[in-house]
Amino acid sequence: MKLILFGATGMIGEGALIECLDHPDVESVLAVVRKPTGRQHDKLTELVHDDFLDYSAVEHRFAGFDACLYCLGISAQGMSEADYRRITFDFTVAAADAMLRQSPGLRMCFISGAGTNPASRQMWARVKGEAEQALLAMPFSSAHMFRPAGILPEKGVQARIPSYAFAYRWFSWAFRLLRAVAPGMVTTTDELGRALIRVARDGHTLDILEGRDIHEIGR
Repeated sequence: MKLILFGATGMIGEGALIECLDHPDVESVLAVVRKPTGRQHDKLTELVHDDFLDYSAVEHRFAGFDACLYCLGISAQGMSEADYRRITFDFTVAAADAMLRQSPGLRMCFISGAGTNPASRQMWARVKGEAEQALLAMPFSSAHMFRPAGILPEKGVQARIPSYAFAYRWFSWAFRLLRAVAPGMVTTTDELGRALIRVARDGHTLDILEGRDIHEIGR
């Protein structure tokens, strides 16, 4: 299986990349990044690209792939709706269009979030929901929206947002306790990565995968 990975320098994407490089069913990974990941592996090729709205000069690199793990995202904290929409919706749709032109049979696995709803009054949930709807309307072989709730970094993965890093450092015990009693409320980066790979390979009957679904697939 040949995969395209967006967001490999973020917490979720880094976790997914680690699992991809370790998984026997993953033949190769093309990581689309603004800066190098710093990793070297026989399976890994990096496409360093600056403009996530225009892939015209490089989209030929997207030919011949089986699936995309789209883990690129950002916290809405402190952001205007216009800026958040540009990264969450516009970047996503531009990448999807470019990939579909080169790999029409592609399967899409998109990292969304618990509480996503295009009718929500919360800006982030509404924009994420609109991105989900746009992807589900595109001619992928199948598209699957992953909606994790809490995510605990594992295998050396680090949170990039300082407030999250603080919480994980000092309160990881609380996340693990919650995960033990309610697995759907907290997943780990490695469990989420395994779930992404399995759905990328096999598809799934569900278009929307909530926390409990992710846990069942990735454990």
